[in-house]
Amino acid sequence: MVADIRCSTATLASWSGEALAVGLFSGEAGEASRGQLLERFGAAVADRLEQRRFKGKPGESLSIDLLGQTPSLLVLVGLGAPADFGPEQLRSATAAASKSAAGAGASQLALAMPVEGLAPEAAASAIAEAVRLSLYSDQRFKSETDPQPSLSQVELLGLVETAQAAVENSHAVCSGVELARELVAAPPNVVTPAALADTAAGIAREFGLELKVLERSDCEALGMGSYLAVAQGSDLPPKFIHLTYRPQGGADRRLVLVGKGLTFDSGGYNLKTAGSQIEMMKYDMGGSAAVLGAMRAIAELKPAGVEVHMIVAACENMISGGAIHPGAIVTASNGKTIEINNTDAEGRLTLADALVYACKLEPDAVVDLATLTGACVIALGEEIAGLWSPCDPLAQGLIEAGAQGGETLWRMPLRASYRAGLKSGLADMKNTGPRPGGSITAALFLQDFVAPEVAWAHLDIAGTVWSDKGRGLDPAGATGYGVRTLVHWVQAGGPA
Repeated sequence: MVADIRCSTATLASWSGEALAVGLFSGEAGEASRGQLLERFGAAVADRLEQRRFKGKPGESLSIDLLGQTPSLLVLVGLGAPADFGPEQLRSATAAASKSAAGAGASQLALAMPVEGLAPEAAASAIAEAVRLSLYSDQRFKSETDPQPSLSQVELLGLVETAQAAVENSHAVCSGVELARELVAAPPNVVTPAALADTAAGIAREFGLELKVLERSDCEALGMGSYLAVAQGSDLPPKFIHLTYRPQGGADRRLVLVGKGLTFDSGGYNLKTAGSQIEMMKYDMGGSAAVLGAMRAIAELKPAGVEVHMIVAACENMISGGAIHPGAIVTASNGKTIEINNTDAEGRLTLADALVYACKLEPDAVVDLATLTGACVIALGEEIAGLWSPCDPLAQGLIEAGAQGGETLWRMPLRASYRAGLKSGLADMKNTGPRPGGSITAALFLQDFVAPEVAWAHLDIAGTVWSDKGRGLDPAGATGYGVRTLVHWVQAGGPA
């Protein structure tokens, strides 16, 4: 937790306070900063640098107690070569410094990071997000909470006061990320379809948004046979959630964010087997968490000129006497018939009807986020989300928004010939194709439920939504991935 983050024109040489963190480049590029450190703190720092063989490599850190001096704690973090340094490296270094200072018991911290070549607002936002998000800790479900390090005051040295607005905006983004983390991390007996609807209702009340929640009968009336097929095995009723932000002064663009909302996925009758981490299928609603977190941030930031809709088809995928059979044929709300050859490919079935509904809103662009395929995790690992889109401007806009928010997207192919793998002898299509190219055929399946005239992108966040060990500014557990990308994309006007 961080109470106060401020931009400051103070310098490494002049700042006076409890803890000072300095980012150092490797090689000759770091000599100027090293010289300033030695000039201010003397031989004690030089000796420690030599002793620990600190070279300024990425990931290196060194904490030095300066007994009887002000500051009393010096934290050094390696930045690597200047040619490789950018916003992402700035975030990682800031996160490492913040955790080191807070872990040492400091309450006040100044950060002296190189921001030359970066827009002051972008640098301030990246640093502020890294400080707050790296110190996040979720202890809601512990009977006795552990003491958690925190910083009550953080100063960003070398940043003009005009960048303070970016810091303030970052708090809204961080609140959205933290909401997404809390939703993903919570157990499935806490975050249910009704709980997701309640979360949306809370955002609507706090920020004056419009909310519509469709019950099972409403979805039946709209012909959402694909979504309801997944939901029918659970005792918990499905909730189709539609949350809307409308800007003051009207809008010239309409955007729709669609999130996969499987609050628990057993696999259905294609039951997840040993090694499939069934106990972790609580995070199969990571897409819905991302869009809810983004809407919370958007509602607070109030971007002008853009209307934003959020759609979540929330339900569980369970086994019961009423659960859908493998081999069943269902009809989606656009009239397409689907042979369900795998009940564990359920997310795309819920998204199908959600995308049809989204397109009926006549948007300028639709973006869906889903923990959709293990194939995407195999392809891109845990730090990169896959992006599929037939629209070049939309794809590029999302990639740029992701880079701005510190979330990496990689564009994947929508190869038309792979669509043959979805052919069914009995229905219009099957819900899964062959194992090779599984993330591609999943995206192709979704595309069949998007109106041709609508710009659409699909983000597969299966690998990025959770981190077992933590990385950068993400703690171990839920990451809140996708919130920052969506917020930056919406703030840019949702280019498509």
